[in-house]
Amino acid sequence: MITRRRIVELTAAAALAPFTTLSASAQVWPSRFVRLIVPLAPGGPTDVAARLVAEPLSRMWNQQVVIENKPGGGTNVAADLVAKSAPDGHTILYGTSSLAVAPSLYRTLSYDPVADLAPVSHLFSFPFYLFVPNTLPARTVQEFIAHAKSHKLTMASPGTGSAPHLTAELFKRMAGLDMTHVPYRGAGPVLNDLIPGRVDMYFASGSLLENVAAKQIRVLGVSGPKRDVAAPDVPTIAEAGLPGFEVMSWQALFVPAKTSSDIVNKINAGAVYALADATIGPKLQQMGYVASSSTPDELGKMLKVEIGKWAALIKDAGLKVE
Repeated sequence: MITRRRIVELTAAAALAPFTTLSASAQVWPSRFVRLIVPLAPGGPTDVAARLVAEPLSRMWNQQVVIENKPGGGTNVAADLVAKSAPDGHTILYGTSSLAVAPSLYRTLSYDPVADLAPVSHLFSFPFYLFVPNTLPARTVQEFIAHAKSHKLTMASPGTGSAPHLTAELFKRMAGLDMTHVPYRGAGPVLNDLIPGRVDMYFASGSLLENVAAKQIRVLGVSGPKRDVAAPDVPTIAEAGLPGFEVMSWQALFVPAKTSSDIVNKINAGAVYALADATIGPKLQQMGYVASSSTPDELGKMLKVEIGKWAALIKDAGLKVE
């Protein structure tokens, strides 16, 4: 967790780094703008969160942090790009929990999330909400399951293999449903089809709660182990009709595997500083995001645990993507 003491320690360490016996490359880092590679299209919640983090990072590093959206391949396009980039700290992956899914979901993968990427810091964890269009008659999770058993429904996602896709697959299997997956290239395009009812359900972060408030769509439940502070009146999916259902997603920073530990630690200090920035807290809370930094080692261990967890579901569901 972020503490005032840790912020002071890490920020001070980053400021004093040029005067210590660091490698030459670390002493001058960053020497130019830093690319933050986002694996999904502009306009979605992942893109919004990445841009919020980029602002305080730019101030701390005195270099512009430039967002580059690289959607495609279930977030693998972005991950592969970073894995094969120069390990100089100027190309950073804004990773999502899809990194833990990729090794089991894809028959062939051009990179290894563990061997080819170095963990830097955890950023956010958050549940998914189950959203449906206003045209759908269901107003509760139980009503949705009953309706889906008598109608052929579609489940949208921001990409095959994305965390919302796997969450929908888990929901489908636990509820005994037969729904058709409709993948999109990012979260923004999904909303454009969800509002008029061209797709029937979508798991997404709390960023779409503002669309619920505007009465454009309806929310039925939340995937976390308890109700979310962003929407305390929304029941968990487990309590609302599907006992045992629980999914939490996450986002974190990664760099190419051979990046020096000095640079990794500087970026980690930047993450701690950014998450403590008072200007982004309220916006993140509205999205249902909970900020929590980590050490690189803690993030690496979490990734391995997540890979094992999703491997079991993917195998059981018989999911494979070419």
